[in-house]
Order: sequence, then structure tokens, then C-alpha cells
Amino acid sequence: MLYTIDLQGMEFHAFHGCYDLEQHVGNRFEVTLSITTELGGIAAHDAVEEAVNYLTVYEIVRERMAVTQRTIERVATNIIEALHARFPAVRHVRCTVAKLAPPLGGKIARVSVTLEG
Repeated sequence: MLYTIDLQGMEFHAFHGCYDLEQHVGNRFEVTLSITTELGGIAAHDAVEEAVNYLTVYEIVRERMAVTQRTIERVATNIIEALHARFPAVRHVRCTVAKLAPPLGGKIARVSVTLEG
């Protein structure tokens, strides 16, 4: 049996972007994850140690957000790869990375990409 864990609206200040200014001053980003994983004996045994620990997931995302990239596509890929490496029971990850108020010369709330893997 599979189940899904959602972490929504994680916000970070990071230095991703294709422009030098973005990599110097940074911007606000929001990450949303949907992780599908095997249930195993978690529910039957109430075994938290067997679960995909969402505190650990948050720490992985925080660490990956701290690695400056030029594209948010690379950021999302880094997050997905790190989650699969840490949690072998994970079957699928949907990761949305949004840059809040990107510097595009006009008012825009966010630009985002969603990757699945």
C-alpha cells in the first residue's frame, strides 16, 4: 500500500537565479512537496521510525535550497534526487519551486516550476 505526504508552503531566502544580482542579494522562494511512499508496517505497528520523517524532509529541502543554482529546475531536481537517496521507500516526488516576486520588470506574484520523479 502507498501513501502520500504533503509539505506545503516551505519558505526560504536563497540565491538562485540567472542574474548576478539575484545570486548576490537573493530572493524568497517557496517549495511544496508531495511524496508518495510505501506504507509498510508504519500504520499497523504505529512505527514512526519506519516513516518518511517530515522533519528530515524539511532539512533536506533546506540544505538543497542553500546550494545556489542558476535555474529553479535544477533546484527542484536536486531536492527530488536527495529525497530518493535518503528514503529508498519513496516511489514518487512532485516538487514545486516558486520564486516569489521575481525581478521581471513588473508586478508578478511568483514564477514556479513543477518536476516529478
